[in-house]
Amino acid sequence: MIKEDIVSQQRTRVQAGRADDGLGPNTDIGSRLRALYGSVQDEGVPEQLLDLLEKLDSAEQSQKSKDAPRSRE
Repeated sequence: MIKEDIVSQQRTRVQAGRADDGLGPNTDIGSRLRALYGSVQDEGVPEQLLDLLEKLDSAEQSQKSKDAPRSRE
């Protein structure tokens, strides 16, 4: 009898559009993932990475300025 109830519940979930995998937004896993994501989101960007991004921007700008006169010819 219990097995039949479980199978019936699973069919109802699948028929509703998607199977309930237990990973909804209100589960323990969902809460922990939100907390982890929130803590990572609050971390700042390391200065070393910002410096590398600035160097990349500078290199791209200098490359564009070198290529610009050639494209006008």
